[in-house]
Amino acid sequence: MKNNTNIPSVESLAPYIDHTVLRPDTTQALVAQLCQEALNYRFAAVCVPPCFVKQAVAALQDSGVQVATVIGFPLGYQLAKVKFFEAHQALSEGATEIDVVMNIAAFKSGKLDEVKEELLELSTLCHFRNAVLKVIIETALLSKEEIVQVCGICIEAEVDYVKTSTGFAASGATVEDVKLMRASLPDHIKIKASGGIKTREAALALVQAGADRIGTSSGVALV
Repeated sequence: MKNNTNIPSVESLAPYIDHTVLRPDTTQALVAQLCQEALNYRFAAVCVPPCFVKQAVAALQDSGVQVATVIGFPLGYQLAKVKFFEAHQALSEGATEIDVVMNIAAFKSGKLDEVKEELLELSTLCHFRNAVLKVIIETALLSKEEIVQVCGICIEAEVDYVKTSTGFAASGATVEDVKLMRASLPDHIKIKASGGIKTREAALALVQAGADRIGTSSGVALV
């Protein structure tokens, strides 16, 4: 278990933040604003819909701010080859971080090998392209035992991050779930907490619990 002793101050929270806009009515103007805010505050990354990856890459070129996008979003039950194509396309357009929703339906059906194989294929692709894979496990739909089990699959699939939530489920990141995930993962696999994080106090509590990234549409308010 990782002991997160270097807890950021409010002023140093920005490097933890994936500044996010994933609303269905997202526009080019919103993405432009998101990217400018990420530049101004030096956030870790922006997370945008796949159709806006090219725009974000152009806006953030050579800035050090990473461009993330979502795959299989928000339900995760697309065919594995469809997710692979989505990820390949996003990486080809310049995305450097991929946030994929795991196949929760397959997992709940006991198809654990299918879940692992899908994630392993995606991690292999991302690592070949020098990109990062974050796996959204949707903690609101899982029991504590299932969270531990999914973390085990993510270890075997060699992912980079395990992420709590899409933000589209009944609830998002909780301190309790992040602590459980941190206790279930080796140090080299990081945690992204997302979903309903709207205050700096909530963000700092999640970092203290073990989160390495905070996914939020309220990045400016947090800092």
